[in-house]
Amino acid sequence: MPGLDPDAPGVLAANEQFYAAFADCDFEAMAELWAEDSDVTCIHPGWAVLSERDQVLESWGAILTNPDNPDIACVRPMVHWFGETACVTCYEVVGNAILAATNMFVMERARWRIVHHQAGPAAGLPEEDPAQTSDSVH
Repeated sequence: MPGLDPDAPGVLAANEQFYAAFADCDFEAMAELWAEDSDVTCIHPGWAVLSERDQVLESWGAILTNPDNPDIACVRPMVHWFGETACVTCYEVVGNAILAATNMFVMERARWRIVHHQAGPAAGLPEEDPAQTSDSVH
């Protein structure tokens, strides 16, 4: 099938590491996941566009040290391929809110590293499509 890549499990593992760092408020793990040799961007809900690694990491430092940081879970991740760039779309369950999210990854220094994260409000989780599983690839 065109567009499939045998390393979708690697991308999904990197995506899981991103959400584990987020849930654990682990700034060092979060910083390690963000690309160093590629441009990075991040758009947190209600924030301005962040387009430099230092700005992005500063934002994560503020989020991860916030004592009121709610629990977060990633659900229904799906990998999409754009050449050598992998995009994971998913839903974030943050406290009582549902956000739709996009995480883009590139292969850098022999591992998948995140170059873009964006999340925004969603009306809710759509009905689950039996053809799409947690390790779906498109």
